[in-house]
Amino acid sequence: MSNEKNLHSLLTDVANGQVSPDIALDRLKDLTYEPVGEFAKIDHHRALRTGFPEVIWGPGKTPEQIAQIMEVMRQRNEVVMATRITPDVYSALQSKVRDVRYFGSAQICAIAPLELKPQYSGVIGILSAGTADLPVAEEAAVTAELSGFNVQRLWDVGVSGIHRLLNNRHVIEDASVLIVVAGMEGALPSVVAGLADCPVIAVPTSIGYGASFGGLAPLLTMLNSCAAGVGVVNIDNGFGAAVLAGQILRTAGKLQQR
Repeated sequence: MSNEKNLHSLLTDVANGQVSPDIALDRLKDLTYEPVGEFAKIDHHRALRTGFPEVIWGPGKTPEQIAQIMEVMRQRNEVVMATRITPDVYSALQSKVRDVRYFGSAQICAIAPLELKPQYSGVIGILSAGTADLPVAEEAAVTAELSGFNVQRLWDVGVSGIHRLLNNRHVIEDASVLIVVAGMEGALPSVVAGLADCPVIAVPTSIGYGASFGGLAPLLTMLNSCAAGVGVVNIDNGFGAAVLAGQILRTAGKLQQR
């Protein structure tokens, strides 16, 4: 049975009183996808199920494919986001996608309102150890802002100059959840977690000399943190850290409503 027929049948049952609105909403979470050509299937109801819409992964897709996916998604979403978009791909997208925006430091393309107003309470504090970690930290920051969260940034506060962090403890104290991005030996999340009263999401980056093994050294440091309350995402995964931070805040909001 087609998606349209399923939806029509469900709405008819609601109108006839055979299905309650709550049950209908639950069933809508599992409606099928929309094909785009022969190369993609858009999961329009992911936001209904998980709270976050589907996001386009840029690498491996042509600008034409990305453009087609964005045009289909914009019909049902106020914000459409594509990650890991290089400047040359963005240049190609400009002539194909109306009003597309580019966040160069985060390598994110988006169709979004010019003014992004937070939709959720709480603050996601994002800290980076060094300037070289900024692409990953900005990926987390822009993802969180496009997803409707309030973000406070604090850059270049690594442990090699710990006074820079200690002089800005208000960022840690004001945060509802913290994302801490670091390469090299990856010690910053442990230090921050020892000062914070909220969850800390650690993001290892691939920045470092040979013995950092492309981010494995900071990853292992963060996994072995002596401070409690630290969760770790994959190497260079700023996007995943932002989604996890958002889920924490959304869960807190639901608990408050109850």
